[in-house]
Amino acid sequence: MTLLLAGDIGGTKTILRLVEDSPGPSWQTLHESLYSSRDFPDLVPIVQKFLLAAKQQFGTIPRPEKACFAIAGPVVNDTCVLTNLAWVLDARRLETELDIGKIHLINDFAAVGYGILGLEAKDLDTLQQATPQLDAPIGVIGAGTGLGEGFLIHQAGNYQVFATEGGHADFAPRNELEFQLLQYLRDKYDIQRISVERVVSGQGIVALYQFLRDRQVAQESSEIGEIVRTWERETGRTEKSVDPAAVIAQAALEKRDRLCEQTLQMFVEAYGAEAGNLALKLLPYGGLYVAGGIAAKILPLIQEGSFLRAFGQKGRVSPLLERVPVHVVLNAQVGLIGAAICASRME
Repeated sequence: MTLLLAGDIGGTKTILRLVEDSPGPSWQTLHESLYSSRDFPDLVPIVQKFLLAAKQQFGTIPRPEKACFAIAGPVVNDTCVLTNLAWVLDARRLETELDIGKIHLINDFAAVGYGILGLEAKDLDTLQQATPQLDAPIGVIGAGTGLGEGFLIHQAGNYQVFATEGGHADFAPRNELEFQLLQYLRDKYDIQRISVERVVSGQGIVALYQFLRDRQVAQESSEIGEIVRTWERETGRTEKSVDPAAVIAQAALEKRDRLCEQTLQMFVEAYGAEAGNLALKLLPYGGLYVAGGIAAKILPLIQEGSFLRAFGQKGRVSPLLERVPVHVVLNAQVGLIGAAICASRME
């Protein structure tokens, strides 16, 4: 039995999964655990604790032959300094200290790209039906803490995954309100250039709320206003005591706060427009997958139609995007699935 270790490593939590390698795209999970990343000085003691805990199930400490860890941060030559954690990871060091033959580090959004290949129908909600073209590119976009973008290209009978920094491309206003938003963000952050990530992300939801609040488009509720002000007072802290983006999104879903509803309407349209921009650059007739931590949580708002309208409003080339299958990824562990797929491919 060939064991694979897959990990999704973030600044807040680390999820580890032990699976048995198999010819198919999915594997039976043999052991899985979640840990608070900040409780450990490095990844090594987490993995050691995980494997020791698995001893109760296996009778002996399991020895995975290969491991792949999806990291929340830039990965260069199998090394990474985590964005929100004081860890410096090097695959060669990890191989030695964990006694695992082959370890590979990949960016967490690259792992999402691999994970697309292991999803089932129940893991997806289809926004736009179209017949996928074999061998065509596949696009992936995902708003969460930031905005990830990537793509898959069919090569030699399989898909090669490529992460990008497309979330840091320029935000492109499409109407007068968004032009006002652009100037608002320039003034707010005292910078000349605004990336699309500053709008289409968790931080973007809060920024949109602040913009619409300051323009007084609707009355602010005392409950949500206090949460946002608490978050504003904590600017600069690594950890915040509140999550206003989640509160704003939930209020919009429940249709109990007009300001929050308008915030999410603007967010969904900007998200759809950026997904359309990515689709124009790739022509992903193999499918465009909307992943990340936000889309599945606000699925009813995505399904209402403004996302897809903004996606397809591309002038004279709009008909090209009607042929792109568009899916929302519902499986929150797509990155962990991707890490396992990547581990299985390692030679």
